[in-house]
Amino acid sequence: MTAAPGEDSPADQLTAARQEIRARLREHGAVLLRGFGHDGVDGFEQTVRTIGGEPLTYAERSSPRSTIKGQVYTSTDYPPSEEIFLHNENSYQATWPLTLFFSCVTPPDTLGSTPLADTRRVLAAIAPEVREEFAARGWMVVRNFTDGFGVPWQHAFNTEDRAQVEAYCARNGVVAKWTAGGLRTRARREAVHHHPVTGERVWFNHLTFFHVTTLGPDLCAALREMYDEPDLPTNTYYGDGAPVPDEVVSHLRDCYRAEQRRFDWQQGDVLVVDNMLAAHAREPFTGPRKIAVAMAEPSSGPVERG
Repeated sequence: MTAAPGEDSPADQLTAARQEIRARLREHGAVLLRGFGHDGVDGFEQTVRTIGGEPLTYAERSSPRSTIKGQVYTSTDYPPSEEIFLHNENSYQATWPLTLFFSCVTPPDTLGSTPLADTRRVLAAIAPEVREEFAARGWMVVRNFTDGFGVPWQHAFNTEDRAQVEAYCARNGVVAKWTAGGLRTRARREAVHHHPVTGERVWFNHLTFFHVTTLGPDLCAALREMYDEPDLPTNTYYGDGAPVPDEVVSHLRDCYRAEQRRFDWQQGDVLVVDNMLAAHAREPFTGPRKIAVAMAEPSSGPVERG
């Protein structure tokens, strides 16, 4: 959607178009706003409030990112040469943002897009026997927070107080265990959800993203050599804790990639994403790419205890 020249300011046009934007969001899973403009971080935050309401705090983090201001963050701070695979933000948590906002502060020189994949189409592409097995059994994520690898637990949970971590986990269906190396958490979640507005069935989880094989052959092999299976920094399983065969995860990756679509960023673009209808990723890039991120509209599913 592109701002139109005329007497109304881009901000006024955005306010007037709010209902249309949200309708398109539910239909397509994402809307690109081009030419509406916003005055830095404060203007971006106002865009978030206009379309989605109060921005959310990023909790139970799984990747490094920095706070720009308030509840506006950088996109994941990974090296430019690395791809970030398709995923739905915070789908491993009991509560997640329904709406995501990405603002292009500085476009990359090459590549660096934020590819999208429709989770309705991903679900339909998955082999029926695989899809229904996960629908019945759910999925489980196990995370090991250890010194020197990944996000420290203090950063992930925004506290250095172990009691606060334990209380958060208890509220959110996460089993927490302190180990000699740090902290191990385990959570069972649903793999297939119904969208709270459209009612559509969607493939909404971090199962593929967190599986050790999605890291790539060399890193996967190195981690499997360095760690026993229970001690891997992050890995996923069926909801009852049984291993997911590597070939099943490979099939899921193929389904995501087959539905992936991309566009090139322009400075000032704002991408609005329905987090349950569209997975997002990041291409490798060259140049000074800077994308600001915000989240809104908390949504939740059933909290599993155990």
